[in-house]
Amino acid sequence: MSGTEGPGFFVPISNETGLVRSPFEYPQFYLADPWVYYLLAGYIFLLMLASFILNALTIHVTIEHQKLRTPLNYLLLNLSMANIFMVVGGYSSTFYAAIKGYFAYGHAGCNTEALFHVLSGQITLWSLVVLSMERFMVVCKPLKKFRFRRMHACFGVGVAWMLAYACALPPLMEWSRYIPEGLQCSCGVDYYTMNVELNNESYMIYLSVIQFAVPLVIIFFCYALVFICKAPDATEESETTQKVDPEVTRMVFAMIVAYVVFWLPYRGMGWYIFTHPEVTLSPYTMTILSFLTKTSTLCNPVIYLRMNKSYRECLFRTLQGEEDEKTKTGSSVSPQ
Repeated sequence: MSGTEGPGFFVPISNETGLVRSPFEYPQFYLADPWVYYLLAGYIFLLMLASFILNALTIHVTIEHQKLRTPLNYLLLNLSMANIFMVVGGYSSTFYAAIKGYFAYGHAGCNTEALFHVLSGQITLWSLVVLSMERFMVVCKPLKKFRFRRMHACFGVGVAWMLAYACALPPLMEWSRYIPEGLQCSCGVDYYTMNVELNNESYMIYLSVIQFAVPLVIIFFCYALVFICKAPDATEESETTQKVDPEVTRMVFAMIVAYVVFWLPYRGMGWYIFTHPEVTLSPYTMTILSFLTKTSTLCNPVIYLRMNKSYRECLFRTLQGEEDEKTKTGSSVSPQ
C-alpha cells in the first residue's frame, strides 16, 4: 500500500510534503482535522458505556438465574465475555488515542489495543463455530444418541479461547506485528507491508485462511445442512435427543450474520491491501472499517435480548429486584 513506513508504524500518505510524524510521538492532525478525532473519541466512549452495560447485564443475569445456566448459554455467555474483553482492553486505549490524536502510550498501548481487538473477534468467531456445530448436531442428529452437555460447552469455550490466543499472540512474538492504522488512533495487524524480517506474508496467509476463511466455511457448511434438514416438531424430545427449537437456530444464525456484516469488510479490505501493495486508500477507510468491528460488541447482547424470551423475563425480574424462580434441573431455554 502506498504510504510512509517508519519504525513500528505505517502512515497511509506520502511524505513528499514532510508532514508525516510518528503516531507514537506526535498528534496526527495532518491526516484529519482535530474535530474528527474528538468525534471518534465521543463515539467510542458512548460505545464503551453501552457495550459494557449490555454485556455485563447478560453475564450477570445468566449467572443469577438457574434456568439460563444451560450448556448452550455457556457459549452465548462466552460471546459476552469476548465483548467485555474488547471494551475493557481495547476501547480505553482507542478512546485515549483519539483524544490525544496519537498513541501517547506508545507501542505498548498499540499492542494492548490490537491484542484485545483480535482476541475478541477470534473468540467470537470460534464460539460461533461451536454454536453452529451444536445446531447441526441437535437439528440434523447425525449421532442419534448425542446430547449437547455441559462438558461439550466447556470444551468448546476452551477451544475457542485457545485458537483465539493462537491468532492474537504471534504478532507480539515477532511473527508479524501490530501497528497503528488509518487515522492512527486504532491498531491492528500489519496489512500494509511485506516485512520479510517478521515473516509478515506467512502470518497474513495464516490469519486470513486458517483463522478466518476456515471457520466461516465450517459455519456456513453446518448451517447449510441445518437448513436442509427437516427439523422435528419443537415439542418433540426423546430420551436420546434434545429438544429442537427453531428460534434458537434463528438466533444463532442472526449472530453469524451480524459477525459477517461487521467483520468481513475489515478483514476483506486488509487482505486486499496486502495483496495489492500499490493501492492508494484514504486514511479514513481502515478507521471506519476498524470502528465498524468495534460496534459489533453491541450486536450479540441485543440479538440475545430480542430473540430469547427466557432471558428477557429473567432480565426484567432482575431489574425489578425479584428473586430467581427455582426451576427443575435440566429445564431448557426457549428463545423467541
